[in-house]
Amino acid sequence: MAWLAPRPGVQARPRRSPPEPARPPPPAARPPGGAVLAGGAAGSPRRSRARKEAARPPARPPAPLGAARGPCRPERAVRPGARAGTRSAAAAATRAAEEPGRRQECGTGARAEAAQDGAGPRAAGGLRGALARRGARSGPAGIAAGGIAAMAKERRRAVLELLQRPGNARCADCGAPDPDWASYTLGVFICLSCSGIHRNIPQVSKVKSVRLDAWEEAQVEFMASHGNDVARDTYESKVPPFYYRPTFSDCQLLREQWIRAKYERQEFTHPDKQEPYSAGYREGFLWKRGRDNGQFLSRKFVLTEREGSLKYFNRNDAKEPKAVMKIEHLNATFQPAKIGHPHGLQVTYLKDNSTRNIFVYHEDGKEIVDWFNALRAARFHYLQVAFPGASDADLVPKLSRNYLKEGYMEKTGPKQTEGFRKRWFTMDDRRLMYFKDPLDAFARGEVFIGSRESGYTVLDGLPPSTQGHHWPHGITIVTPERRFLLACETETEQRAWVEAFRKVVDRPMLPQEYAVEAHFKHKP
Repeated sequence: MAWLAPRPGVQARPRRSPPEPARPPPPAARPPGGAVLAGGAAGSPRRSRARKEAARPPARPPAPLGAARGPCRPERAVRPGARAGTRSAAAAATRAAEEPGRRQECGTGARAEAAQDGAGPRAAGGLRGALARRGARSGPAGIAAGGIAAMAKERRRAVLELLQRPGNARCADCGAPDPDWASYTLGVFICLSCSGIHRNIPQVSKVKSVRLDAWEEAQVEFMASHGNDVARDTYESKVPPFYYRPTFSDCQLLREQWIRAKYERQEFTHPDKQEPYSAGYREGFLWKRGRDNGQFLSRKFVLTEREGSLKYFNRNDAKEPKAVMKIEHLNATFQPAKIGHPHGLQVTYLKDNSTRNIFVYHEDGKEIVDWFNALRAARFHYLQVAFPGASDADLVPKLSRNYLKEGYMEKTGPKQTEGFRKRWFTMDDRRLMYFKDPLDAFARGEVFIGSRESGYTVLDGLPPSTQGHHWPHGITIVTPERRFLLACETETEQRAWVEAFRKVVDRPMLPQEYAVEAHFKHKP
């Protein structure tokens, strides 16, 4: 055919030869003796099928007509002489009439067989019944999982019951109520806040949630044999009376160093580790805020119990201190939010009968807390000499004090005709001080608030004729000499200030407080 001829200039491709037929496999080796195995050569399909047929279990004999052949399906009856697969109307009607009875018999038989085998999901009661119901759905693995879950729940319940023991209802470190966490290596129950500190010392303490985490049997037994009271007797056996024990309302730094001192450094089981704050002398450098420029600069501080003073120097080689603070009138309190540093400490003392503030911090949390407790130790030893008959319980509340209330309010002058000005107020015991800025070194003014028996009282609101205040919620403080008019921005702030003032007014005055009152009356 002409169309199969190659085109001019194009070389025709050679045709491919057909593939060679596959060679048959070599004949199988005969077994010894020259006999040939039944079923043909080894590995042949006939031999494989023969082996499978021999290994298959014998088939069940056919069930009689009408018997159940499965859960509920009856055997189909075929008329003699009828062709397979054909159905007549009479046969269909007969099967429909017999079907309900057969189903009932089938169901009854299945239930009876299940009851006889003991596999009914409700055959056992309580925990076994629950495990059986779960196992019916998921098999042996479900039964094992159900048992593990039940044991975990039982152990968690045992830990919750330990909270009812004396001493365990409050946090072992800060006293917060209803602790939900526990250290299973120390055997103490703690609050959520303190549990975060414990997580930072994993070499000493490991924590778990009392209600959410899984507990091992050994851990439950350890908690049962210890508890907060046992741990307190162990880790707080030698706490000095002047050492500050923080509460849940104190700053993070105080609680952290208290926990580390107890469990990590074990300062209260080895008194020789308490020297940094109990030796009676301490010297070091702190960052101090400048009075005029507000910059923090490194300054040398020296605390001497023998001299009863705290000094600081502007230069390292200075021979004379810049300021001398008498232990008698000194107070220290942590103010991290106000100072803007988590280790910020505010120290106040009297200078020329006026309150002087200095603000310091140290980068090392332990260092600044040691300074704080060293100041408390110096105060404690001073008060022991000043009040020889007083007990430790009477002296400890006087070592340092936190401010009752701080915040912004508006105030007017003594004539009550001037405009109201915004000021920062601090309630320090019976002294109400106000500043232009929270970090001022000196207060703009101070007010002594005595007791109700001495003519002091606090009233809600301002006199009707008062004008010039921008904030609507007023407070009137009545003293024997004059009235002080104040205004708060919110009603919540007003109530908080009134509550703080009334706590002071309702408290009887001490003999030494009458001397302070007299000083305020004669103050120029």
